[in-house]
Amino acid sequence: MFESLTSRFSSAFSSLRSRGKISSADIDATCAEIRQALLESDVALSVVESFVEQVREKSLAALPTMQSGTNQGQAIFEIVNASLIEILGGEARRVRFAKNPPTVIMLAGLQGAGKTTLAGKLAKFYADQGNTPLLVASDLQRPNAVTQLQVVGESIGVPVFAPEPGNGVGDPVKVAKSGIEFAKSKQYNMVIVDTAGRHQLDQELVDELEQISSITRASERWLVIDAQVGQAAGPVAASFHSLAGVTGIVITKLDGTARGGGALSAVAAT
Repeated sequence: MFESLTSRFSSAFSSLRSRGKISSADIDATCAEIRQALLESDVALSVVESFVEQVREKSLAALPTMQSGTNQGQAIFEIVNASLIEILGGEARRVRFAKNPPTVIMLAGLQGAGKTTLAGKLAKFYADQGNTPLLVASDLQRPNAVTQLQVVGESIGVPVFAPEPGNGVGDPVKVAKSGIEFAKSKQYNMVIVDTAGRHQLDQELVDELEQISSITRASERWLVIDAQVGQAAGPVAASFHSLAGVTGIVITKLDGTARGGGALSAVAAT
């Protein structure tokens, strides 16, 4: 997904490294290339402008301290690299496990982002690490969402809490609450809550997610975004963040033709 962006960045730094002594004009030219590369990768304009200005300021500030004979192009590269790491959330961190189990991971996102499939992948990942996850079917809106989660759970040997049939039947908030209580009674140390999505963030979905987030006291609230979303990822992420307090972004379908900018836009927005 990031191949195009990587290629454009590599090209910009290749010409910079060959210059030897770097001037402010060289930095401006490189920033212009970076700006174009980010825009072509579907990064939101506001994020691009902020990122490029940060890189320009840091690079210009570093110029007087660069000694002749050193690889000045590499120094600029390191500034850009550090800025990219910063915009993507800084240092990597592990899931925050609750002091009193179960640890609750709530998955939210628009319809079709891949929440149910992700729920199964997470459950298998943590089960393989010795945890005892429980999948909770709180998506009672999408046709056959409950059945899909049950099939996924069976295929990986992870139990699914699904007291309601779904397909528009049942209260997703009650299911989430009951799922946490069931997990505590059976001593599961992790609960992964699969919530409903919509084609857009309407008031019904907003109310539902706010209640589920509040009642489950989820340690992690992850927004699941389809890589194809592109520049819309920023506004979508900001909306979900305002109602559920997003703690992480998951980008799905990385093997598609998306250009990757949505990841930068979503994280920047939250």
